[in-house]
Amino acid sequence: MAEQRVNQPNTGRSSGALVNLTAGGRVPPQAVDLEEAVLGALLIDKNALSKIVDILHPDAFYKDQHKLIFKSIINLFGENQPVDILTVASDLRKDGEMKQAGGEVYLAQLSQKVSSAAHIEYHARIILQKHIQRELVRISSEIIESAFDETTDVLELLDRSEQKLFEVAQGNLKRNYESSEALIRQALERIEHISKQEGLSGIPSGFSDLDRITSGWQPSDLIILAARPGMGKTAFVLSMARNMAIEHNKKVAIFSLEMSSVQLITRVISSETGLNSEKLRKGDLTDYEWKNLTSGVVDLEKAKLFIDDTPALSVFDLRAKVRRLASTQGLDAIIIDYLQLMTVGGSKTQGNREQEI
Repeated sequence: MAEQRVNQPNTGRSSGALVNLTAGGRVPPQAVDLEEAVLGALLIDKNALSKIVDILHPDAFYKDQHKLIFKSIINLFGENQPVDILTVASDLRKDGEMKQAGGEVYLAQLSQKVSSAAHIEYHARIILQKHIQRELVRISSEIIESAFDETTDVLELLDRSEQKLFEVAQGNLKRNYESSEALIRQALERIEHISKQEGLSGIPSGFSDLDRITSGWQPSDLIILAARPGMGKTAFVLSMARNMAIEHNKKVAIFSLEMSSVQLITRVISSETGLNSEKLRKGDLTDYEWKNLTSGVVDLEKAKLFIDDTPALSVFDLRAKVRRLASTQGLDAIIIDYLQLMTVGGSKTQGNREQEI
């Protein structure tokens, strides 16, 4: 395993928030006894960490001492070093954190808290639950404080609040593995369901040859359309969006980072009415063409087609907008034009541009 150390200095943010909450008369959600039991199990059982390494992270612990100890254990694990009282103590001393972590005596006391790691996974999930509860309390307190501030932009506060809640969910709620038996059962049920349907199993693109190959776009599919500039990528996805929304009554969201929403819908109108897009831009229409225009957009007006032209849209903003739109309108398909113009915005990832995309 590649050497990788966790560097998470204590900023004091969590401690400060917890002191304020305690001063308010309520003790933050916590399970210190279980934290001690989990750390003790990790110190006496070399195989225990593999059971919880994808459940807990240092900040999930309530006590700062426990955060430091768990961080040290994770560091040793990442370096393929054995985990026991001696190695953890050595790692803490090397980082100058032994005193803050409670010292050698406290490590010895932790190792005596439990006799085995039999219930470590169950205990870890409770610790994570308490951490999520504390995060929700912290975020809620920040929202309340901002909401009472008369200078706060309410719409910005809504977006920021939604983003923070989403970050809590993304950072803590992880999917577990599934056995081949369970997956095969799900696959067979899906195949049986599809076999009873007529036509395509997914959302039609409106292009028969393409739909014959894909059987329609399937739920959770990520499709990236790549081509050289000027080859008609935007025109193609607009045609698909139009077909989905009008011909098949699907709810489609388009996020345009390059063209304005009016420009995009004008292109759709041109395709729908058969009127020249240049004439539409100039407004140079005959009476007959005006009549065609007003009658040709009737179906388009009724379509569940939503366009957002926010420039330099970040991934977090996109998620917030999609979640909000899905909860109010429902969504069948999302189109982004185009992906490379998005920003990571708020992500701690420091990879290259290809990794970000």
